[in-house]
Amino acid sequence: MFKLYNSEGAAKPGGAYTHIADIPAGGRLIVLSGQVGVEPDGSLPKDVEAQCERAYRNILTHLETAGATARDIFKFNVFLTRATDIPAYREVRERVVGNDVAPTSTLLIISALAHPDMLVEIEAYAMVAA
Repeated sequence: MFKLYNSEGAAKPGGAYTHIADIPAGGRLIVLSGQVGVEPDGSLPKDVEAQCERAYRNILTHLETAGATARDIFKFNVFLTRATDIPAYREVRERVVGNDVAPTSTLLIISALAHPDMLVEIEAYAMVAA
């Protein structure tokens, strides 16, 4: 449906992402709100690993509800509140989503999220056949 690729003559991606997502007309676009590490029971784990895992599991659950999978994701926007959490975030992403899923991606370090105990928020964009 969509094509992910990198340009010749530019630096290769520094992680499990791609520089370009080529999205053709005629597909069904799925846009997810930013997902945080809140568990289904409303609790919020204290550590970044658990929050990252829950955020990604929320994304996978929402995609399934919309008739999509991780392979349909063409864009992630990731917001972390601490740069020191980047290695933990990357490990969880690889474990939960897999390195074979490498959509375009942006990772930002920001000062805060909607609640002071939230450490990560992840947006996802996916495309499936119409």
